[in-house]
Amino acid sequence: MMNTISLTKAVKLMLTFSICSSTLLLAGCWDRVEINNIGIVLAAGLDKTAEDKIVLSVQIAIPEAMGGGQMGGGQGGGGKTMIVEKATGTTIFDAMSLLQEKFSRRIFWGHNQVIIIGEKLAKEGIQKHIDFFARSPDPPIRAYTFVTDGKAIDVLKDNPDLEKSSAEFARDLANLKVGMSVTVKDLLQMLSSEAGAAALPLIEVGQKGGLSVNGTAVFKKDNMVGVIDDKVTRGLLWVRNEIELSAVTVKPKGAKDHISFNLLRSRTKLIPKIENGNWKMTVKIVTEDDVVDNETKLNLMNPRIVKKLERQLEQEIEQRIRIMLEQLQNEMETDILGFAEAFHRQYPDQWSNVKDHWGEKFPEIEVEIKSKAYIRRPGMSTSPQGVPEKEVIGN
Repeated sequence: MMNTISLTKAVKLMLTFSICSSTLLLAGCWDRVEINNIGIVLAAGLDKTAEDKIVLSVQIAIPEAMGGGQMGGGQGGGGKTMIVEKATGTTIFDAMSLLQEKFSRRIFWGHNQVIIIGEKLAKEGIQKHIDFFARSPDPPIRAYTFVTDGKAIDVLKDNPDLEKSSAEFARDLANLKVGMSVTVKDLLQMLSSEAGAAALPLIEVGQKGGLSVNGTAVFKKDNMVGVIDDKVTRGLLWVRNEIELSAVTVKPKGAKDHISFNLLRSRTKLIPKIENGNWKMTVKIVTEDDVVDNETKLNLMNPRIVKKLERQLEQEIEQRIRIMLEQLQNEMETDILGFAEAFHRQYPDQWSNVKDHWGEKFPEIEVEIKSKAYIRRPGMSTSPQGVPEKEVIGN
């Protein structure tokens, strides 16, 4: 009996000692890294030199200036929130190693939000450089990717008015999805897709500074072959079923002024068909919109008028898609629409015969567009404001 009691006491003492020891270990962060000991990368830029070298530029946050701690010396208040530095190497990793030599803090890539690709590098091929981001565990693969029509470092150096850095500006635009929104992961998937083509949003630096996303850079294989503008990009997003923000303005027949619509939601379905050797793609689009601006005297509560406006909306959408198809099929011969995947799923045997020369087959595909638009709400007002009732059309 005494032995049993002694054993129980011994077990209790061992448990108490273990718990106390664990508590002591938990009290400190033995492997923590102080924020003042690292340089946090917010954005990275990739450019190419005439000697075929890679220029890696990074935008690094200054934690104290961004609210991460107390400022020292006389740099408080309106001090810089970030710095931009660059290094030139044979590969991205080589440039990274040389870049580290310029910093007293360890460069930390875990918060990298944006990757900017300069035009020269984009035109000469991006696959072997983007491959680094798939293999390295440090730069996040979900960083948003852009192309610029100049040098990537110029984008990183720009100081937006409303954001703390150009990295935040680009990230927020990507999240809003005003144009294409493409992460490194998305880009890698595009490059390895059946069509082997890709598209990236185009970010520009204005003549007086300031950034804007205006259009889309188109890649055939991994080389940039052209650009489509902002309006045509909307047609691209409709076909890819990625449209989220869109304003469409039409001028009703017989009217002097315009009506603007705001997109509520849209759905797109690609229907491939091969018949008698002819390849055809039907693009079915259903879109729902609200009226947000009526400059006309039309009564938008009149069902007959609404039906006419819906037909005009459908025609406007089709026109944008037709312009986009003309550029992609006939000028660039590049499929960034998902047509290749759709035919592969539906007709795997026929696809195997054309997959090696899809760039030649893609321009031959007949495309039929079936769009259906619905005007769901006329806005907060049911009749034109400031217009005498007798002048309202459709009462």
